[in-house]
Amino acid sequence: MIRHIRPRSMNSDPRPPAGRRTLPGPLALTMAVVGGLVVLSVGCGRLSGHPVVAVAREEVTTNRRVIDLLAGPGGKVTCGTAVSGRASDTDGIAMLQFEASGPRGKGTVVVEGKKLGKEWGVTLLELRPAAGGEHLVLTSDLEARTGTDTPKFDPSEVKAATPAPPPPAEIEIALPPGGPGQ
Repeated sequence: MIRHIRPRSMNSDPRPPAGRRTLPGPLALTMAVVGGLVVLSVGCGRLSGHPVVAVAREEVTTNRRVIDLLAGPGGKVTCGTAVSGRASDTDGIAMLQFEASGPRGKGTVVVEGKKLGKEWGVTLLELRPAAGGEHLVLTSDLEARTGTDTPKFDPSEVKAATPAPPPPAEIEIALPPGGPGQ
């Protein structure tokens, strides 16, 4: 009996060998994209809900200098939902950024914060215009609007200290015998 065997390269059956299953190309690609979006949205969601981001968004959308630059008179500034950077409860440092835009332009908002105890505070807030130019440093604007817990120094409230006693008129230093130069 003669058996005719086709070489593998001529095999027209595209099915995988028995026992192995594969997903069709488009379905596998769709699942990979959806899985990636879920991972990205979970990661961005945690950063976008960070306390320093909430404070920064409020300042950026209400700050007159930002509105003048990005939106113009009567315009509105909106903040993007994607937040990038890093925030760590372990070391208490956050360095985050997100986009802000209006009818006149857009820019990147950079916010840095420090955690003291259980509270986060903003240490730097600035808008970097996308078109270039000088950065708008908004840290002092935020502090003026919200107040800070840093005590203010008022020299008029300093009580006069009692004067120190005058130094002695004569000071004598006695060196033991056998020192240098003897």
